[in-house]
Amino acid sequence: MGAPSLDSEFMKYWLRLTSIEKESLLSVAKHYVALKDEVGRVGIEQYNQEIAAAMDGIDAGEFYTHEQVTAMSKNWMGGK
Repeated sequence: MGAPSLDSEFMKYWLRLTSIEKESLLSVAKHYVALKDEVGRVGIEQYNQEIAAAMDGIDAGEFYTHEQVTAMSKNWMGGK
């Protein structure tokens, strides 16, 4: 037996949801698609400009060390 398609597997779970759960999930899907459409892909020129700006920032000392990021991330999780 072959693996079920994503659509059929999704429907298997979709049918088990309540109307409120479906509305919530649909809202997430709509938001995801809108965000994806909004962000889109950047061109190579913009990509290269962003890389150059990032490298300039690094050269100017505008960065965090691994240790600093580790300490900051502990605060994100309430110190855990």
